[in-house]
Parts: sequence; structure tokens; C-alpha cells
Amino acid sequence: MIHLNDLTIRKARNMLENGEISCRELVSAYQENIKKKNEDINAYLEIFNDSVEGFDEKKPLAGIPLAIKDNILIKGKICSAGSKILENYRAAYDATVIKKLRQAGAIFLGRTNMDEFAMGASTENSAFGPTRNPYDLERVAGGSSGGSAAAVAMDGALAALGSDTGGSIRQPAGFCGVVGLNPTYGAVSRNGLIAMASSFDQIGPIAKTVEDAEIVFNVIKGRDPLDSTSVESKSQISNLKSQKLRIGLLKYDRKGVDEDVNKIIDASVSILTKLGHKIDEINLPLLGYSVPCYYILVPAEVSANLARFDGVRYGLAKEGKNLLDDYMETRAQGFGREVKRRIMLGTYVLSAGYYDEYYGRAQKVRALIRNDFQNTFNNIDVILSPVSPAPAFKIGEKTEDPLQMYLEDIFTAPVKIAGIPAISLPAGFSKKGLPIGIQFIASWFREDLLFEIGKQYAAASSA
Repeated sequence: MIHLNDLTIRKARNMLENGEISCRELVSAYQENIKKKNEDINAYLEIFNDSVEGFDEKKPLAGIPLAIKDNILIKGKICSAGSKILENYRAAYDATVIKKLRQAGAIFLGRTNMDEFAMGASTENSAFGPTRNPYDLERVAGGSSGGSAAAVAMDGALAALGSDTGGSIRQPAGFCGVVGLNPTYGAVSRNGLIAMASSFDQIGPIAKTVEDAEIVFNVIKGRDPLDSTSVESKSQISNLKSQKLRIGLLKYDRKGVDEDVNKIIDASVSILTKLGHKIDEINLPLLGYSVPCYYILVPAEVSANLARFDGVRYGLAKEGKNLLDDYMETRAQGFGREVKRRIMLGTYVLSAGYYDEYYGRAQKVRALIRNDFQNTFNNIDVILSPVSPAPAFKIGEKTEDPLQMYLEDIFTAPVKIAGIPAISLPAGFSKKGLPIGIQFIASWFREDLLFEIGKQYAAASSA
């Protein structure tokens, strides 16, 4: 019998190599579990029934069942980005990350739910209904990669791919008690990812363990000629196991953060101190400007990127009195409320007379925030912070207050503005039994530091 709750990629590979299970049996076990749980949780929008090939021990992910966020193209499969406007769109090609996963032997179980065009922090903005938190069905799974995080948390996949624009991998991972990695901008190709904000978007893994996230990241990373922003990850000299790190504890307003989250951060500091790492409180002076800066720059890029969805080239098409009316009818019916809100915000900040006042200033603040991080990493190796101000909130609790929803990104957005890597780790539970995550942040292309400190922390906290 396959016990999915304690299965990892390494354990699954060992079982496959030893002949204890077959690929087909492993995939079937996940498919059966998805059928049992998905009706309540709504993590998957579609479950694939593709043929399963035999196990090839030379391939690092041979036989490993993965879930894929619904904005990453899989040739021949629907890729809707959680939107009615692309409800019936079938991908004409594989995203680069999908090609790499195929070559590594991975099996795709299905496509997971998400906030429409990745705009949201709760997966409530999906045109196909919200994803519910596996720990409490009345609460959100986070967003925008809520379906991917819930799929892993409910044992509906060994690991998953998500995308992170402002915290969309890390926050749902924190809410669902799993590991989520936001790689350095450019470390993973964006070719075949439906764009939201091109200078922020990044594909990354969601998994049960740090080691599993590392395995998937090592498969998907690297330069891609089809994405000019992608680069080959710089090799690092890694003798990290014996190295004591300088960890900066981010100074933040503890009154604005849930008491349970503060307790988890304090407990994490104790664990890291016992491991021999040096902890110093640090201050990022411009942290408070991150969310306003993010919500000027991202809608501006949204406005440009979503102009292509006009009912002419692909996706939903509604006929009006003339061509302009066609566009307006298609976009009015195809886009949801949050997408329309961000398109209007973005169009406004890019308009004549406001470009310099808003967009131009925000770009200058972005450069200052990046410098803040650069200066900080001259003196420390890794930053420790909360992932979110509080554990998962109830479905419907923040939908009528966009500003409250946007503040979910307060600890995750600064990382995206600077383009640096960060990882969310499960660190404990609230009094109500909800998962709480912590975040480690490293300098550009230092994912190796995140994996090492993550493994050390996980081992020490479970001892």
C-alpha cells in the first residue's frame, strides 16, 4: 500500500527503483486521492488521463506525478489562466519548463486552479470557483498559486509548479503548510508562461520538502534562448553544511502581525541560534513603500500584457456592432472584476500626464529598494521574515476590500521588486490549527543558501 502522506520524491524514486511500486500504481494512487478530495477543495481544474510510460532510473523525475498551474502551457491541453476569456484555449506548444520536466521523466496529473491571470492572493478570483484550504475548507488556500499549493498539501501531487509575481508561490505554500520557492528573476525560463507582469513573473516549485523543491528547481532552471531575460545560474562554491550563516531578522511592526505568526518567528530565531547561526535584527528602510510601488508597476505591465486578449486571435470572441464593439464585448464578458480593476489602474498610471508622476517615480523607488537589499547582503547571508501577516483567512473575508487583500503581499512583494530568491517553509500552526510559514530571503542566484538553511531548519524543528 502506498502511504501518500509521507511520500517524497526521493522516497518515491527509491520505491520505483526497488520495484516496490510501478509508475502506473503511483499515478493511480494520486488520481484516486484527487477524486476523493478535489470536489471539496477544487485544487484541480482538470485531471489528465495521459498514458504512463515505464520507469527510467537515469531520469531525475522519472515516474514522479506533478501538478501544473493553469497559466503554464502544456501542448494540446487547455490553459485558461483561471479566466473565462481563455476557457477553451488549447496550448499550441510546451512551455520550456514543461519540456524540461518531460525530458526528466515527470508525469503531469492535471492543471491547477489559480486567481484569474494570477491576480490575487486567495484564488477567489478564479472564474472557476475558489480553491479551499485542505486544513480548513472555510478558508482560502492563498493565491495566486492556491491550486498548486492545495494539490500538494492534500496529497494530490508529489510536487507542483506555480508562478510568483508578488508572493503567489510563497503565500499559498505558507497557508497550506508546504514548501514554496520563488527563484531569482531569470533563473527559470518564462517561455510558455501566460504573462501577467513580465518583469516580476517567475515560475517555481511547490513541494512537501526543501529537498523536493531543490530537485524540481534543478531540472527547470537555466538559460533559454526563447526567454531573453533568462540566465544560466551562477555556480556557487558550496561547503555550506559546516558554515555558520549571518541571518538578518527583518524588523517589522509586530502590532500589525498576528500573535501566532510573531510566536513562530521568535521560535524560529531560537532554533537558528541553537544551530549556531548568528542572528541580528535588520531594518529595510524602504520596506513600507514596496506594496504601493508594486501596485503601480504591476498593473502597468498588466495593462500592456492583457491587451492581446481581444477576441480576435484566440480565446473567447463576442460579436458586437463593429470591431471596437467586438473588443469591448469580449473583454467585458471575458475578464473578471479584479483583472478589469488592474487593467484600469495600469492604463491610468501609463497615461499622458500621469506616467512621470506615478510609473516613473515607482521605477525609481524600485531601484532604491533593490539597493537596500544589495547593501543588506553586504553584511548578512540570509534574511528571515514572516511570509504573511496572518494565517489563512476565511473565504469572502477580504473580497470587498482590495486594499486589505493587497496588504497580503507586504512581506513577499519586496523580494519581487528586487528580483531576488526566497523560500517559504512550514514552521508550525496557529491556535486554530492553521499552518504558518516563515520566509528566508537570499541574494541574487543564492538559491543554494536557501536550500541549505531550509534543510537545517526543517531537520531541527522536527527533531
